[in-house]
Amino acid sequence: MGSARRQRRNNGSIQNRDKSYFAHPASLVETEDIGAKTRIWAFAHVMAGARVGRNCNIGDHAFIESGAIVGDNVTVKNGVSVWTRVVIENDVFLGPNCVFTNDPNPRAYIKKGEDDLLLTRVCMNATIGANATVLCGITVGRYALIGAGCVVLLSVPDFALMVGNPARQVGWVCICAQRLPLSSDAPLGTRCVCRVCKRGFERFSEGVRELEPVSGVTPS
Repeated sequence: MGSARRQRRNNGSIQNRDKSYFAHPASLVETEDIGAKTRIWAFAHVMAGARVGRNCNIGDHAFIESGAIVGDNVTVKNGVSVWTRVVIENDVFLGPNCVFTNDPNPRAYIKKGEDDLLLTRVCMNATIGANATVLCGITVGRYALIGAGCVVLLSVPDFALMVGNPARQVGWVCICAQRLPLSSDAPLGTRCVCRVCKRGFERFSEGVRELEPVSGVTPS
């Protein structure tokens, strides 16, 4: 516990001395690179060399390995392991027991260094559903939503809605997490408006993107 410069308080919680983050007494935190207001709960393990941002919530039995990067305001639900060479950007939600990988062809008897592992990136504001599995070496786009139990084998576009095993795209989701009235194979340039929050979107080469609102004009 000394490496993280923490102390036990009278109420049983553990925090670093500047009181910037909380760690449950039953957690194991070996890194000093943890942002303010992050909460680390019972039986979670954050290894030395891992980086965790501000205002994160790390659930019971989560594991964050050396070399893993977790951004700000990330929710890591119970039972999630974030391995070396996995990058989780800001505002991502990782559902219970979702699975990441970092080695495309592992053998117990072949020991690999970090440079031999593949980078996996989950971009800002994306959601990974419970029990989903994400293959290494791919990128999950911004605001994408990966359904529960998906097995994701290929990179996912921004705002894509993915379901199934293997995962397939069935549509698009809004910033407000509601499904957009736009087919997954809509032609480039097709536009739509979210039925709930009234944001406008346009299909383009990397997925869909939010349109800038026009002053004084209400989307139809």
